[in-house]
Amino acid sequence: MKNYILSALILLPFAFAGCSRKPTEYKAEFEPNLVHAMKYQIKEGIPMEEALKDANWIIDGMFGTPDEPTLPETLQDDEFADLISLDRIKQAAGPIAEGSGLYRKHCVTCHGVTGNGRGDSSAILDPYPRDYRHGIFKFKSTKRGSKPVREDLARAIRDGIAGTAMKKIPELSEADIQALVDYVIYLSIRGELERTLIDDAIFELDLEGGDRIIDRQLGETLAAGGREQIEKQIEAWEKAGEPEDAPAAALAERLEYFDESMEIAVEMLEDIAFDWLDAEEDVVEVPEPPADIPVADNDAEFVELSKGDQAEALAASIKRGQEIFTGKVASCSKCHGEKGYGDGQNKDYDDWTKDWTTRAGLKPEDTESLIPLMARGAMPPKNALPRNFSEGVFRGGEAAEDLYRRILQGIEGTPMPASTFVPGEYEKDDIWHLINFIRSVKKPEPETTEAI
Repeated sequence: MKNYILSALILLPFAFAGCSRKPTEYKAEFEPNLVHAMKYQIKEGIPMEEALKDANWIIDGMFGTPDEPTLPETLQDDEFADLISLDRIKQAAGPIAEGSGLYRKHCVTCHGVTGNGRGDSSAILDPYPRDYRHGIFKFKSTKRGSKPVREDLARAIRDGIAGTAMKKIPELSEADIQALVDYVIYLSIRGELERTLIDDAIFELDLEGGDRIIDRQLGETLAAGGREQIEKQIEAWEKAGEPEDAPAAALAERLEYFDESMEIAVEMLEDIAFDWLDAEEDVVEVPEPPADIPVADNDAEFVELSKGDQAEALAASIKRGQEIFTGKVASCSKCHGEKGYGDGQNKDYDDWTKDWTTRAGLKPEDTESLIPLMARGAMPPKNALPRNFSEGVFRGGEAAEDLYRRILQGIEGTPMPASTFVPGEYEKDDIWHLINFIRSVKKPEPETTEAI
């Protein structure tokens, strides 16, 4: 009982906030990723406060604030022009006003100012809103492990996500949608860089021995225009041949370390940005289904197929799909249940939860041990429930090509794995049979009669 009370206390501020606060009242500050830092502090026993401040000093300098966003020079190169634009970011960022504030008006209540999935209403939603900072997105057209392409994000904004709190917003123009896509990418790159800087500090630096991600004090001096003066001091020391223990020598060492640290941060940024840029090359091409397998693009088409001259072929395909679904190779029924009702294994968690629980040596079920992290922003763990196909709801899209990609590649960030094929038992063409079986599980809509 104690665990439930503690959990409820953490949820209380979120639950009462709900959607009551107006978007214009949001404090325009990015939140540091306290959870990511604290999980290392718990796991490694290393104080992380200074490392987190260092990481945020770097990303704040690169990306600006929610009201005055900027882009690092790297992302302003022409090669990134089609991926992300500061003009479009400014249209989505900032307070709600003419020509700005799209994100704060339409997205922040769920996804939060920082894009961490911790808006006012997030705690009462299931599933939780996406935390962009991991750089992981479930519903996309690209290979597992790749970023989504812009159109994947645009589609989610344009159409909403079925079965979730993310609904279609009819008032958004296509230009608005594209601006929001830029802003989501902006928040994602910013957040992933913060995580990467912290990861690198843990694995590459001796934080307990005094190593720092960046010399913030020197950085403030340089930002205020002090580089020229410092370089003159160093140059004078070098020309004079002063001893190695002279103050200018220590200053030269600090400046060299600062510049190297910034170069490392820029390299990390470039790696993340190029992952986004390269996503277009990783789009999964969906083949045409074999001529003898009838495939529908939606439920209405499926019903028509079941009544038409391809009904027999469809029935055979459904039967084959069920065999694969319950078989040992595809093993879909392990999670989704024998009949596809989502009543199989349902105690697993998604990667957003595992990142700060099991991967930090904590059990998601042990609420009391999670209190330090939940107090710093982690959302109480919820099981990643398998889809109940009888409901006929497909969050990532119901078109045949959407279902094909999800079965082939799995769903990023979730327990649903990519397909493993075995010749003669489960092959790529069998995915079409699985699609037909999954559609067949939907319970028919109850017939209605008009009142006389």
